[in-house]
Amino acid sequence: GTSAGAASLISFNEALQYFQTADLSQCRKKIRATVRGHGLAALVRFLFGPPRLQPQLQGERELALAMAQCGLDDNERVHMRILQTIYKKLTRSRLGCPRYGAHWEELGFQGADPGTDLRGTGMLGLMQILFFVMDSQTLPLAQEIFQLSQHETQNFPFCLMSVNITRIVLQALREERLSRECNRRQQVIAVLNDLYAAAFLQLYRAWKRQHKTIADSGFILKELELSAKKKPKQLLKTLEAYVNRSPVGDNLGPPSLSPGSGGGHRAGEDIGFTGVCDVQVELEGEARLI
Repeated sequence: GTSAGAASLISFNEALQYFQTADLSQCRKKIRATVRGHGLAALVRFLFGPPRLQPQLQGERELALAMAQCGLDDNERVHMRILQTIYKKLTRSRLGCPRYGAHWEELGFQGADPGTDLRGTGMLGLMQILFFVMDSQTLPLAQEIFQLSQHETQNFPFCLMSVNITRIVLQALREERLSRECNRRQQVIAVLNDLYAAAFLQLYRAWKRQHKTIADSGFILKELELSAKKKPKQLLKTLEAYVNRSPVGDNLGPPSLSPGSGGGHRAGEDIGFTGVCDVQVELEGEARLI
């Protein structure tokens, strides 16, 4: 109950298979219908807006949204393995840690219980961090970002920032901003994960190059929201360039990444985050850094 230190690492695919077979009926009931508007706005969107998601992909979309409604459960061993894997990969520790404690604050959660920070993203919020740290192509980037989050003056709460990025990606999915890319790749969750990683990469570059601090978080999140909704394809290309180290990429991060991929990816002081910046960031629901 209080410690799961002996739990083995879990891959993203294994965790995803668990959710594919788990009973998520109660979570599915909480999924909100896509808002498509009415009248002239609906007509304009139909003529000039993004395409609808193809019917064969609706099941995967619903799975992602159901995971976002699924809370962290101490009694589910897979949930605990996901949590422990994130801790071990970010801290590079072979040892596990207690279920509750100040060590979660060191990873960038707001308190001793990570579950309280998953409002609006549920287990999808943890699944995207799991993808980030278990994919061989993105793990070095995740560790670079985590290291930057510990900076003396440029520090920020890594996991809380991650949850906010997941919220942005989720909203882009709900608004059908990702349908074209999902249809092209015939994938939904892999597109969500790539967009999440690409957004985190954009945040990392801006934070490091422009010497951002926590006071800038609202502006950064707003920029990420606009990029994810208006230019998802362009954002995804920056991740592809980073992974492939093409001339479009830059030198931030480690010099090379291993070619393998896991996760179905490609075919300190206490900070009060409420009102952390003056700018009002109108993200969906609880989407501002809180």
